Amino acid sequence: MVGNNLVPELSVSNLENSLKFYCDILGFKIEFERAEDRFAYLSFHGSELMLEEDSGRQSPWNILPFDYPRGRGLNLSINCPDVDALVAKLHEARVPLQKEAENCWSRDNDILRGQRNFLVLDPDGYLLRFAQKLGTKPVEELGRGV
Repeated sequence: MVGNNLVPELSVSNLENSLKFYCDILGFKIEFERAEDRFAYLSFHGSELMLEEDSGRQSPWNILPFDYPRGRGLNLSINCPDVDALVAKLHEARVPLQKEAENCWSRDNDILRGQRNFLVLDPDGYLLRFAQKLGTKPVEELGRGV
């Protein structure tokens, strides 16, 4: 499973809290971890993500300050097989959504690509967009309330 060409690594304030969120609530799987480095490599239906607990000190890997929310200006789009089931798990865990699930259609030349997506912040404020593919439509349907 491990080996995507681009794998984000997030500096987190508390690895245990992040693992509870990503694994217990969202359903990510730990592919491997290095406890001595406070590091975990996760996967979710083909997406991969690394988490490392920050030391709170400046280093080549970290740019201070680590103010909440982290990752401003960035959202991570993660393919999801069932957005509504994941939203239900988040509601059950009392995790607020940044944006409720909705169907979105975007033009790609002469076709529309659809996805059902929502936004949620992780414990450190990284913005996650979970997206379920809805297929394609002809672009002429754009003006008909898609």
